[in-house]
Amino acid sequence: MRGVKPLLEQVDVTLNPGDKIGLIGANGAGKSSLFAMMRNELHPDQGDIDFPAKWRVAYVAQETPPLERAALDYAIDGDVGLRKLEEELARLESEPESNENGIAIGNIYGALADADAYTVQSRGEQLLLGLGFTLDQMQQPVASFSGGWRMRLNLAQALMCPSDLLLLDEPTNHLDLDAIIWLEDWLKRYAGTLLIISHDRDFLDEIVNVVVHIDERKLKRYSGNYSAFERQRAAQMILAAGALEKQQRKRAHLESFVNRFKAQASKARQAQSRMKALAKMEELAPLRAAAEFSFEFREPLSAPNPLLVMDEVNAGYRSENEKTGEITEKTIVRGINFSLQTGQRIGLLGINGAGKSTLIKTIAGELMPLTGEATTGKGLNIGYFAQHQVEMLRHDESPLWHLAKIAPTTREQELRNFLGGFNFPGTMVASPIAPFSGGEKARLALALIVWQRPNLLLLDEPTNHLDLETREALTEALAQFEGTLVVVSHDRHLLRATTDQFIIVADGKLQPFDGDLDDYKDWLFQTKLGKGTDVLPAAGKDNKTAFPVQSPVAPPKAAVAPAASKEQKRQDAEERQRLSAQRKPIEQKIKRLDEQIAKLTARKAGVDAQLADESIYDAANKGKLKELLADQAYCVKELGELEEQWLALSEELEALN
Repeated sequence: MRGVKPLLEQVDVTLNPGDKIGLIGANGAGKSSLFAMMRNELHPDQGDIDFPAKWRVAYVAQETPPLERAALDYAIDGDVGLRKLEEELARLESEPESNENGIAIGNIYGALADADAYTVQSRGEQLLLGLGFTLDQMQQPVASFSGGWRMRLNLAQALMCPSDLLLLDEPTNHLDLDAIIWLEDWLKRYAGTLLIISHDRDFLDEIVNVVVHIDERKLKRYSGNYSAFERQRAAQMILAAGALEKQQRKRAHLESFVNRFKAQASKARQAQSRMKALAKMEELAPLRAAAEFSFEFREPLSAPNPLLVMDEVNAGYRSENEKTGEITEKTIVRGINFSLQTGQRIGLLGINGAGKSTLIKTIAGELMPLTGEATTGKGLNIGYFAQHQVEMLRHDESPLWHLAKIAPTTREQELRNFLGGFNFPGTMVASPIAPFSGGEKARLALALIVWQRPNLLLLDEPTNHLDLETREALTEALAQFEGTLVVVSHDRHLLRATTDQFIIVADGKLQPFDGDLDDYKDWLFQTKLGKGTDVLPAAGKDNKTAFPVQSPVAPPKAAVAPAASKEQKRQDAEERQRLSAQRKPIEQKIKRLDEQIAKLTARKAGVDAQLADESIYDAANKGKLKELLADQAYCVKELGELEEQWLALSEELEALN
């Protein structure tokens, strides 16, 4: 129990040594409480939790004192046994020499050798390098680091500690993608038993071989990784709720569309988009069957093209000296030549501090370019989501107040209905948001963006604080978003499902990355992470970090080509505007045809279903049969004509594109 709330009731579950277990469940289900019991900080009201008494348990401390101790020494402090041996050695060496004293010192040296004391410095360095620290930063005092970097130091301590059981609660929350990929590899080679809480499905998929799900105050064990759990869970949900029928109807609708245009699939872009939707269905559908929450982005009101052009832009920060009034500039990303076209879906890659957030703030207009020019298209409507947007919400006001502020002329009931779709029901919608969880506040910030119908979405780590269900809902909504998307995220599942090109921010420059996330992972290990050093003290001496160093699979390409002359740019802009004006009426016609085809297809499906019923062929139903056959013939004829129009317009649009 926590207070009067029962978290777990009559639970029995058995886990095996060496298992790598993912603990999942809704926020508030009791995951962290279960960890507290494993750490002996909480005690069950009834029943027992047993694991071998001699097991060494490692976990991440939640607090980091503002010490003057160097970061590297602080990380090595995680090996408490080693530090005790060093203290004992110092004490013995300070005492007068004797036979007993000499034997004791010899024993300590032997114990230090067994504890890998002579490699601890290099192991600590490799650990911190993997977690994103530079060699210079390792010598800086702990007190000089921000909260997120201190949490990385606490994680380093836990990994330095030789352990039989490792407890990790959301270890990826303060990490960038590079550090997550490194940690993932470390944990795969960890020889002890791992129990991990995470809302990152790709991370869980790579590491765990058992999933324990907290649901309805019970613990249920599933064999396999997160995707295996999802399939098993979805099967249960299908049996319980008939979700399979709904999925099959959706699949049949998509397949019928694709089949009609199979011969012209290379020409018909819309048929291709449905083929992609079909390919993604297996990935997205299972959890949707289990999830209660979903939403969608509303269609943008306009689509300028290009949305934004940056010409020789230096992005960074200006600051003013209070005493002298002198203005200084700090450039983070330089020489940006970049244009955003309608429909692009870009993922930004790069380590923390490389400049991804700076770039997004500059695109959003929150930072002005230090040099160069940024031109926006007419009708550009930006939806910008970042953690500081969440923190700027008024804690003493309600979700309804926040939405009414940006939609003052809309009826209250309409606002309530809209917020209800984001899981803010009756009482919650009018309550101050101060007690809301981080995930609930992030959900409100997303709702405010969706209301404004942006044509350009800029998302900076949108999944922080979101549980798996809300991440899944966001991923599906972004996959169907009809505007342009630029996203920074360490959630690879979201990046894979919602983006189709990557740009890397590194060494103060913006460069396209020619490859997918698997290529990026390979490239990281072959360059930055491919050091071949033992950094696994807890897993025993046989586990060495040894990565083959080959030529990069997908290195960043050369920098973006320099800007053309101003006259050329003016001509290009005029040409784009002319083409856009020609495209718009065609796109509107295609949209209307889509709607007509969908309605007629549904009508034909209803007729076909009636004709499949044997009773319709009875003599008594002769008149009805004749009517249905005529209706079927009409639908087939009309569909054929509409599809021909659709294909002709699609080819016309493709030629313009």
